[in-house]
Amino acid sequence: MNRRRFLLSGSLAALALGAGNALWRDEAEAETFSVTYSEREWRARLSPDAFAVLRQEATERPFTSPLLNVHESGLFNCAGCDNALYSTDTKFDSGTGWPSFWDAVDGSIGTRTDYVLVYPRTEVHCAQCGGHLGHIFDDGPPPTGKRHCINGVALQFEAGKSQS
Repeated sequence: MNRRRFLLSGSLAALALGAGNALWRDEAEAETFSVTYSEREWRARLSPDAFAVLRQEATERPFTSPLLNVHESGLFNCAGCDNALYSTDTKFDSGTGWPSFWDAVDGSIGTRTDYVLVYPRTEVHCAQCGGHLGHIFDDGPPPTGKRHCINGVALQFEAGKSQS
């Protein structure tokens, strides 16, 4: 393979990945949610870190969330809209540095494929406001085998609450 062909194929691959991400973004933006605010309203409601994660799909640094070591009974709600997302009944220590769960509260989350790191991942978001929560991986414990790796800054803990 000569240099020109190598550069051309690399450019085409980058273009294809960019088009895939643009297509995913269009799909995400086409989704509608029951809780909506303008960017200005979101910024007023959320801390800068929560805004970066929930509205701009950032990732908090591992091992920085105070929710990482919460094990008392309760619910983890969306920091953007207070939607109940995860129960401590499904929380486990994954060793990754982010709060991890093997399942979500029924109907509380949505998913889509993202290609931000080039390879496909399952992005998870709040079904009520669309806020980015984290990603789901296939290396979790039984009974689901899933690991919902969630940014703690996207959550608020409500002690003593249950899924009912």
